[in-house]
Amino acid sequence: MKNKKIALMLLFVFLVTLAGCGKADKSAATTVKDSVVIAMDAESEPAAGFDPIMGWAAGEHTHDPLIQSTLLITKDDITIGYDLAKDYTISPDGLTWTFKIRSDVKFTDGVPLTAKDVAFTYNHAMQQATETDLSMLQSVEAVDDTTAVFHLNTPYSAFAYTAAVVGIVPAHAYNAATYGKNPLGSGRYILKQWDKGQQVILEANPNYYGEKPKMKKVTIVFMSEDAAYAAAKAGQVDVAHTAPAYTVNPIKGYNILAFNSVDIRGLNLPAIPAGKQTPARKNGETYPAGNDVTANLAIRQAIACAIDREAIVKNVLYGYGSVAYTDSLNEPWENEAMKVAYDPAKAKAILEADGWKLNGEGIYEKQGLKAEFDLLYISSNSVRTGIAMAVKEMLQQVGIKVNPVGSSWDKISTLCYATPHVFGAGLHSPTGVRSHYYTGKNYASYSNPTVDQYIDQALAANSVEGSYEFWKKAQWDGQTGVTPQADSPWVWLVEIKHIYFAKENLNVVDNKIHPHGYGWTIANHVHQWSWK
Repeated sequence: MKNKKIALMLLFVFLVTLAGCGKADKSAATTVKDSVVIAMDAESEPAAGFDPIMGWAAGEHTHDPLIQSTLLITKDDITIGYDLAKDYTISPDGLTWTFKIRSDVKFTDGVPLTAKDVAFTYNHAMQQATETDLSMLQSVEAVDDTTAVFHLNTPYSAFAYTAAVVGIVPAHAYNAATYGKNPLGSGRYILKQWDKGQQVILEANPNYYGEKPKMKKVTIVFMSEDAAYAAAKAGQVDVAHTAPAYTVNPIKGYNILAFNSVDIRGLNLPAIPAGKQTPARKNGETYPAGNDVTANLAIRQAIACAIDREAIVKNVLYGYGSVAYTDSLNEPWENEAMKVAYDPAKAKAILEADGWKLNGEGIYEKQGLKAEFDLLYISSNSVRTGIAMAVKEMLQQVGIKVNPVGSSWDKISTLCYATPHVFGAGLHSPTGVRSHYYTGKNYASYSNPTVDQYIDQALAANSVEGSYEFWKKAQWDGQTGVTPQADSPWVWLVEIKHIYFAKENLNVVDNKIHPHGYGWTIANHVHQWSWK
């Protein structure tokens, strides 16, 4: 009842906001054939505003060029394409990247975008603690108006994927204190209005150098699952994000759209004993690391084959998902060796071969240590809650006791180096492999010199395409790796389809695999949407 009241209250605020902003043209109505209203998750609103230097368009906000333009883009198959850049070259040592950029691009104030703006953006972003990892950069210089040269301090073939998310800001009009609220860009859309905590209104850039948007106005409203569902039932939004549980009650006049993703849920399994500390972060903080139970290889391998992924897809995701064994699902660097069969009997055999014995409680025990651990999950997320409870039941069947603990991400982020967590992950970049398995970089405190070596080779490759083989070997090279049969520091479970209610007469174009995060990716192709 409480959630229902909150949903109705937020819906009321949304309707009042639309009415109070001078939008008498009924911006939420489908009678306006070049306008659309999208309800996104409340977490999609960027806390630091729409400033790429501060991390906008990175992490869970990843999207194609929208307000700002980017040097490169990821194509529908997650290979690299071009936006501002016409071409780029990499020096033989991998330390110098030279981008040739278009000369026909202007910011919306009419000032031409040049290589000076590219250099300004990256040089300033390097100094900020954002979600965008630019630690590989040394400096960027503008050789002339159409040539930007990037100097790296280490080879980093995956930089092409970084160049696909960092939007270019204007050197002549950038103010760190105000830009995030009033961004000036050269992308498909102009930010016309931002009512913080409520909505964003975008209007098509009339001078955009690329394909002209069919949707001239895009209104984004930020809502919880409950509020988005209520707004769709009232017909006040055209597209609304939703969770699997809501699909059992369809909304008249709306289709249910499900998009493939690389938004994967899995468990990190700390691979070292308790009592350690994480490496110091940028803010100087360290956190407890290690777990005596999951530090045992047999426990990690048993967990990998004791979880019925198909059952989670059916019972938790209501069919809106698929089994997953990696967070690189259907991407060019996916390694098929990550797959493992569901086999509870094998899980028990692995434990018993390692000396674990069932105690009187039906829990495996070894040298006084019980096969028992806490499992963190974000309590406000219905899918993660369901997965945590399913994992508890499934592992109980093989003698491993799991204690689900719901919390917020702010708290979990300080605890999950020592305690397994129902993680969400998945990038449009192979660097996800690095962040999950490289020594000193991952939530499992996992370290394997051979895996590190392959990741280093991948980053040192002289082309993005040439790196894929090494990313695959980092997962499994035939003898060692991070697969469930090998070190298994993470156990990946399911892919989450991104689900939306969309009005029946709206043609929603979206061909790209969605990354982790129920957010701005839905707007990747909004310029191509149309009303029937």
